[in-house]
Amino acid sequence: MVRVPKLAAAQLAAALRDSITRLNRRLRQARPMGDLTITQLSALTSLELSGALTPRELAEIERVQPPTLTKIVAKLEDRGLVQRSPHPTDGRQVILAASESGRAVVAEHRRTRDEWLAKQLTALTPEERDVLTKAAEILGRIGRSA
Repeated sequence: MVRVPKLAAAQLAAALRDSITRLNRRLRQARPMGDLTITQLSALTSLELSGALTPRELAEIERVQPPTLTKIVAKLEDRGLVQRSPHPTDGRQVILAASESGRAVVAEHRRTRDEWLAKQLTALTPEERDVLTKAAEILGRIGRSA
């Protein structure tokens, strides 16, 4: 087993950030080619994961301004990937949800990226995969923290 030098917390943070950024970039490149932008796919994925959201909630999750989100949602609606329904308690609001077609698009993107990553993982040793299994759990925990 290769010995890795201990890093200070700040150095480890920078190394992890860089590695995660590069992996994320590579996963984005592995996605199926289509006419959805990364921003549109992100909003659609947020709706697929959350079930249904108000436009304001979706804008907050996506960290975009409401006017920007309005354009994103309009394009997704034009493609039949998002559907609107009246808010159950506030007549001024609407609820956005991924349509069946939208959920299928998200699933296809997820499947394609997972296939690419699984192929990369097969080239690793069992020990390296064990380390990544532990790292995935830890990174998930960090990602869920406040």
